[in-house]
Amino acid sequence: MLILAATPIGNLKDASLRLIELLEAAEVVAAEDTRVTAKLLRGLGIENRPRLIPLHEHNEREKAASLVELARETDLVLLSDAGMPTVSDPGFQLVAAAVEAGVGVTVVPGPSAVVTALALSGLPTDRFTFEGFLPRKQGDRLGAFRALARETRTMVFFESPNRLADSLADLATVLGADRRVVVVRELTKLYEEARRGTAAELAAWAAAGVKGEICIVVAGAEALEIDLDAGIAQVLELVSDGYRLKDAAAAIAEATGLSRRDLYEGALAARRA
Repeated sequence: MLILAATPIGNLKDASLRLIELLEAAEVVAAEDTRVTAKLLRGLGIENRPRLIPLHEHNEREKAASLVELARETDLVLLSDAGMPTVSDPGFQLVAAAVEAGVGVTVVPGPSAVVTALALSGLPTDRFTFEGFLPRKQGDRLGAFRALARETRTMVFFESPNRLADSLADLATVLGADRRVVVVRELTKLYEEARRGTAAELAAWAAAGVKGEICIVVAGAEALEIDLDAGIAQVLELVSDGYRLKDAAAAIAEATGLSRRDLYEGALAARRA
């Protein structure tokens, strides 16, 4: 079968007993970076030296079929460089191919930067959305923030330290200078830090330069208290911005608590009038 195994995101002591036992017995490991995996094996004191097969974003599509067939014959362990495979890391296409082919898939759970940053942030954790890495280009990044302008759930992003200041400035521009934000860096490592403040405050702080692996946790928008007619007007506004009517109704329903069906039908009637 295919075994997805989470690895430490910084501190090697976070390796689970199951992960250590798995790696001590593994014969074949598909690894995001074989050099990182070899270093992990040495760091955990594992004497076993499994066959390491590179699996990364550039070769996953072409290797998925052959790895699925390999997983039919033996247990194939899938590792990313840190955290859970498939979560902003390689593995999704391989898992999808294994499921399609009827090959068993299981998981050895462990550290995840997403939920660790969320828990550490102090922002609401009951409902959240993970948005992965922000776009590199400013225009695309601004568009991504505009699409999330009415998102009421806490949002978690990954970001490069080199783009952090620019991304926080764009966040402040679109979501508001006063939006609550937490920048978490170097999780579980010696210099772990959670910097809390408004979007504008953290953009100014990051302008001086920030190092390390970065997570950005952003408070959701406050739910709007409006009546149905006002909600329909907002749906139509989103449609004029390029949203599909169904998606616009869903977004406003999420932000206001109004009925998605009522918003959709009301907006549809208004367009036909």
